[in-house]
Amino acid sequence: MCTGIRFTGTSGSMYFGRNLDWTQGYGERVVVTPPAAEVPAAFERPGDLDSAHAHAVIGMGIVAGGVPLYFDCGNDAGLAVAGLNFPQSARYAANASSQPGAVNVAAYEFPFWIARNFSSLDEVRGILAHTVVVAKPVSPDLPVANLHWIVADATGSIVVECLEGGLKVWENDADVLTNEPDFGWQRTNLRNYLGLTNYEPATATWGKAQLAPFGSGMGMQGIPGDYSGPARFVKAAFVNSHYPAQESEEANVMRLFRTLGSVAVPLGAALMADGSSEITLYTSCFSAATLTYYHATYDEPQIRAYPLSACDLGGTEPFFAPAA
Repeated sequence: MCTGIRFTGTSGSMYFGRNLDWTQGYGERVVVTPPAAEVPAAFERPGDLDSAHAHAVIGMGIVAGGVPLYFDCGNDAGLAVAGLNFPQSARYAANASSQPGAVNVAAYEFPFWIARNFSSLDEVRGILAHTVVVAKPVSPDLPVANLHWIVADATGSIVVECLEGGLKVWENDADVLTNEPDFGWQRTNLRNYLGLTNYEPATATWGKAQLAPFGSGMGMQGIPGDYSGPARFVKAAFVNSHYPAQESEEANVMRLFRTLGSVAVPLGAALMADGSSEITLYTSCFSAATLTYYHATYDEPQIRAYPLSACDLGGTEPFFAPAA
């Protein structure tokens, strides 16, 4: 499963990141797609930007047949998007829509399509009113993944879900996304925990007994600690919302990694039906302030930085980014 978060620093710049939790990797690396890259699209979309107006994109993924398959990414305008597992509820369209004005997008290209073509969350909201996400695989060897997406910029975030009744866009005031159930359920479930606090509880009197807290942190008693989607949503939302705003790039990146670390999955704690162990394969952070992509893996926890400014953006193909 996975967890994604978004927040802003004291200057208003956005930081966006995610844990990718799964039993195995796919050879994913940091991929950069230059504005002029010639990437085949799943459908004809006259509204897509040409290379003169397209955005440079950086993020984690693989490349298949010249197509960057981003798990999460950000662009040179400070817009970011991540796809998270949504296996039970995702309902993509079986075929492309022929309705006038419909914009058909394959699920595999959704993050790249957003990051390449749009500069702001408002632009994304506008196009999603006409968007159809289609269950079209990129190749016979790569089946369609059931996902939902968090899209964010400096102004906020939204969640995009393809449900039984069609595409749904949720305004995400929690700035968090995990997995099942749908975002509406997850957001409502936060109300079960409105009594949580980061303050130390006051001493209580029970008859003659004076009860003092053991120490700090007891105001969080009752917060879920398992690795299910609902539990991670609650804990990530609490930590993210209570972490003090930070000023420097270093402090904001550390905030993101510490927050996602609070819901990271260790080996052996979450087993799949086949007995395999789900772990947090990597944690990523996209800084809209410096247009830098950071990540660390389970086996190599040292945070590595990939500044977009250090990449040659004059090419016509996606490429793997060098670390700073």
